[in-house]
Amino acid sequence: MQEETKYRYWLKSVPGIGNKKIRKLVEYCGSAKEAYGLSRRQLLEADGIFEREADAILKSRNAFDLDREAAILEETGVSMVTLEEEAFPRRLLALSDCPYALFYKGTLPAEQKKSAAIVGARGCSSYGRAVGLALGEKLSACGVNIISGMAYGIDSFGHWGALRAGGKTYAVFGCGPDVCYPQSGRQLYEKIQEEGAILSEYPPKTKPAAGQFPARNRIISALSDVIIVVEAKKKSGSLITADFALEQGKEIYAVPGRMDDALSAGCNALIAQGGGIVLSADDLLAELGISPEKSTHPDIDEKKSLEKEESMVYSCFGLHSRSMEELLHMTGLSAPDLADCLVGLQKKGLLEEYYKNYYRIK
Repeated sequence: MQEETKYRYWLKSVPGIGNKKIRKLVEYCGSAKEAYGLSRRQLLEADGIFEREADAILKSRNAFDLDREAAILEETGVSMVTLEEEAFPRRLLALSDCPYALFYKGTLPAEQKKSAAIVGARGCSSYGRAVGLALGEKLSACGVNIISGMAYGIDSFGHWGALRAGGKTYAVFGCGPDVCYPQSGRQLYEKIQEEGAILSEYPPKTKPAAGQFPARNRIISALSDVIIVVEAKKKSGSLITADFALEQGKEIYAVPGRMDDALSAGCNALIAQGGGIVLSADDLLAELGISPEKSTHPDIDEKKSLEKEESMVYSCFGLHSRSMEELLHMTGLSAPDLADCLVGLQKKGLLEEYYKNYYRIK
């Protein structure tokens, strides 16, 4: 571990000193290492550092064993990057309470790549699941990073869609990045590290706490160019991400739903307030300035070689599931020919029959 990293980890670990105070202190003296050597008088000369903060910094300096704590950090397998470094995600710098440090497992997102947040209800419907997967897959296949929080439901399906497309996806945690949460998401947790990263402003071993999750949503939003809400109730936590997005000047899109569907109440309200409507992944790609044809996923490219009738059937889906009856009407095929196409598309791993005579993108 580099010498400077030890001091940065110490500064991040000072109790009672928030991101704004740390940032002002670093701006005042130049680095965490310089801050470590300041006297009480010098600390009090820094903008925003009062006696309580100065005393906390001095107390922490005396109690914090730089080498031992650095060794513990290394043992967790968690990396750290701070705003003192070029590698720190520049998208976060505009936040008024930009985290001084990010802890992560995996690889940090490339600055130049477009990113989309896919968020929504934990207790999502089968339709929401299909939409989350389809959006994650199509956007990722066209080179878009997928950002979310790895929560149950829509968040997880957005991540899985990106992984299925062989793209990059990033989960922002409300606990330490070495703490798999939810615990049942272990497989997804491991996969995300291979193809992206688990990110958190909280240091290793920090346990999940209710108050930490709303705060992480500002990071999800800040890392994203657009925010897509798939399903959300009126008081859904996903709407917190949307609020942060509005404050940050980001574009918000929502998937519309039935008037009487509680899971769509939040999405419908966003649309009524001026949010964009998600009708297809292609519309979102256009918003990001990306051509839908720019697929980077071999499975998507293979769809170009589908038989003419199979291609026609597959094009009927988009974000929606379809019944056999709907497909007969939309394609004009005979029932035997349509059945052959559906069997072929299922064998190629492109469709699944999730209920008798009802199909959706796999």
